[in-house]
Amino acid sequence: MGNLLLLIALTFEIAFAIYCVVTKENHKKIKNWIRIAVFIAFVLLTLTSVIEWSFRWVMLAVLLFILAVTAAISLIRNKTNTKKFKTSSIVWKSIMMMIVSVFVLAPAIVFPQHKSPKVTGDYEVATAAYTYVDKNRIEEFTDKGDNRFVNVEFWYPKKADEKSPLLVFSHGAYGIKSSNASTYTELASHGYVVVSIDHPYHSFFTRSEDGTAAMINADYNNEINDMNKDGIYTKEELYGAIQKWMKLRTDDMNFVIDTILDKAKNDNNPIYQQINTEKIGVFGHSMGGAASVWLGRERNDIEAVVNIDAPFFSDLVYKKEINDFVAKDEDFKTPLLNIYSDDVWGQLDSNSTYVANKLNNEHFKNASTVHFQGANHLSLTDLPLFSPILANYIQGGKADIEQYYCIETENELILQFFDDKLKGIGHFTSKETY
Repeated sequence: MGNLLLLIALTFEIAFAIYCVVTKENHKKIKNWIRIAVFIAFVLLTLTSVIEWSFRWVMLAVLLFILAVTAAISLIRNKTNTKKFKTSSIVWKSIMMMIVSVFVLAPAIVFPQHKSPKVTGDYEVATAAYTYVDKNRIEEFTDKGDNRFVNVEFWYPKKADEKSPLLVFSHGAYGIKSSNASTYTELASHGYVVVSIDHPYHSFFTRSEDGTAAMINADYNNEINDMNKDGIYTKEELYGAIQKWMKLRTDDMNFVIDTILDKAKNDNNPIYQQINTEKIGVFGHSMGGAASVWLGRERNDIEAVVNIDAPFFSDLVYKKEINDFVAKDEDFKTPLLNIYSDDVWGQLDSNSTYVANKLNNEHFKNASTVHFQGANHLSLTDLPLFSPILANYIQGGKADIEQYYCIETENELILQFFDDKLKGIGHFTSKETY
């Protein structure tokens, strides 16, 4: 929609400028009527939901409103245009308006209006956001001595027939808690309470209930960017960084789960009272997936884990004598579903960071593994739908897989897996490649 409107705006400005130059007139009155008509059309398109109102249209709406008001005032005054016609003036005004059009439509182009992935459950889904403050931890990313806060958002069925299993999600290295919102919505529509965590200073951006904002920490961001570059980290240094990242992630997840379990006992909030505290699953993308697998080893109350495109950091052991990683010699007993893109699938046998993920690892012989052929790392999130330009820039190109097929099939597999392991519905099976 943004690209279409920009094309129309640029075409109009060029055509009208040519018309003015050819006729050697400004045609100010005609332009004023057109500006008023365009604003009215924008309002009608918004009211009829052809244009879905959101942040992406704010700047365009402001511009069209200003132009329409200015045009209306000009028409009311009805002053005769006494200015001498100048071709250069027409051309420069047209160029400036085209530049402004690109600027105000940039949000709609970078974050295009798109249809939501399908939701197949019977329950209407509601959301709620909260900030939890961990009184047992001091925030390590600041020097203020404040307790660490963790922002969470719930997706839950409005009127569930029975208690709902709890699913806890952790985002990627510098993601946000809404990174897989379509997945949470699909799960909640089938009777799950899903809580997604923003890990402050690991998240690209997060804002708490009191308005406190936290951007991604620069040092952490540099560490992640340098992780796969040759000559930056030794294997031993990388292992230390992994332990540090995972401790913060798993501490956040443990804190959130324990807080929710406590609130389920002591808080009358209907969301907490709806949770079946005996049925808990965890899942995450990238670093969040690694943290989820880690929790699958640590906690006895986790009954199912979904790892989306992540190494098993919990199962890496650094061997100084060979200066490399080996897999932990211990069975992973929690039901596990691994979902991989091409980006990770191609590294399972070539990158020692994924040594524990190898398909021949006997300690994970009961895990289910799925490969989305043609998918990139971010294809397994909603970002390519929310912002194809941003996703393609981060990934270095467009994925070969059709995005709606990818995310909807992924959501279906995750639902079927949790249904089997937490609700006892059906028996989860999958193809190896989609």
